[in-house]
Amino acid sequence: MSNSELKQRLHDDMTAALKARDEIRKSTLRMALTAVTKAEVAGKEARELSDAEVLDVLTAEAKKRRESVTAYREAGRGELADKEQAEADILAEYLPEQLTAEEIAALVTATIAETGAAELGPRGIGKVMGALQPKVKGKADGGAVSAEVKRQLAG
Repeated sequence: MSNSELKQRLHDDMTAALKARDEIRKSTLRMALTAVTKAEVAGKEARELSDAEVLDVLTAEAKKRRESVTAYREAGRGELADKEQAEADILAEYLPEQLTAEEIAALVTATIAETGAAELGPRGIGKVMGALQPKVKGKADGGAVSAEVKRQLAG
């Protein structure tokens, strides 16, 4: 039995998409499974990834899609942006619920208070980010979290 239920779910959903002739879902899940397999064989010895590690791979793949959407929209390539957005939406189904801007701001405020970084000002960014990472991992874009930390510490 594999130790990743998430990987099995991806595989089962890809099989269902294949049977349903859902091309975009099939190709997106196939790409995700390929990325997981690459991660499994990337180290010194090949091994199965845990659900948390599979989640890390999916988070990275979703981030690539979101960045591509932005790049394609800026380049006026709407059809490519739409395809990347569709892939990002499919991957999002496997990721934890994303935090809202308000939830990020509240977490940052609480973490600044916990770490006592307020008196450090902008020099406290590393301390706050270090404490925040485990709380927001997979649930928020690191850039958005970092920007909020900088905003609050600059004030």
